[in-house]
Amino acid sequence: MACVLITGTSKGIGLATALAFGRAGHRVFATMRDPVRCWELGEMAAREGLPVHVSAMDVDSDESVADGYRAIVDEAGAIDVLVNNAGIAAAGAVEELSMAEIKAVMETNYFGAVRCMKAVAPAMRERRSGCVINVTSIAGQVSTSPLGVYAASKFALEAVSEAFAQEMKMFGVRVAIVQPGIIDTPMAHGIGDVGDDSPYPQRRRFAHLFASALQTPTPPSLVAEKILEIVESGTWRLRHPVGPNAAATMAGRRATPDEEYIALHGADDETWYSVMEAQLGRVIRPGKIGNRD
Repeated sequence: MACVLITGTSKGIGLATALAFGRAGHRVFATMRDPVRCWELGEMAAREGLPVHVSAMDVDSDESVADGYRAIVDEAGAIDVLVNNAGIAAAGAVEELSMAEIKAVMETNYFGAVRCMKAVAPAMRERRSGCVINVTSIAGQVSTSPLGVYAASKFALEAVSEAFAQEMKMFGVRVAIVQPGIIDTPMAHGIGDVGDDSPYPQRRRFAHLFASALQTPTPPSLVAEKILEIVESGTWRLRHPVGPNAAATMAGRRATPDEEYIALHGADDETWYSVMEAQLGRVIRPGKIGNRD
């Protein structure tokens, strides 16, 4: 059984992943910023008798990552698997988001993952074994307003993951990227929080898109199962789309000329809703959300 370090386990994909590994018999070190406030995972693990140890780690902090990693190694001896899951979102036009919000997204989603990768790399390299899994998103390959800032952090994480995979390959360390689509998490539901005073329609339209997708929700356990499968299968495959239409969405973007893609998402409401509903096969307009017959 592996010793697994997972970041961002207070809710959503991270919580589901910690439970999946614990239920499979792996020893899990589940980290989050505030375990005292976010008690759900600890309570569930205790109730089921799972080998899940919850501890504090703020991936935004060099000191917190270093101290948290050192404490886990002192207890466990070695970390076999790192799952970089901690992440935050910011929805809005570039003009509207503050620089503090933009920097916060990059700090957690990109630099936070890099901090953890740097922490585990030396020991994994020396042992010539290990696995690092970075959770990105389909937004790691598809940038659409109002999630441009979020996508930028995930594009960056995909880029460094691909380079890291090259560096660690000769030392027997596997690196994988997991790319979820729209998953039923608090982050996904938060996209629907929209003000009425923006001159940009994209956030309002994406709120309706997410609300439509969440009518038939994809649980975070699906992503957790994929992460567990990657670890246990020994695969060297780099990218792993997860969820309905995740692979198709990324393939569709690659097949669409840039100018055509920009024109669609910069079009008037009637054009955007009509094209998107035809592509997705479901109604996403406000007040009419639901699946087509």
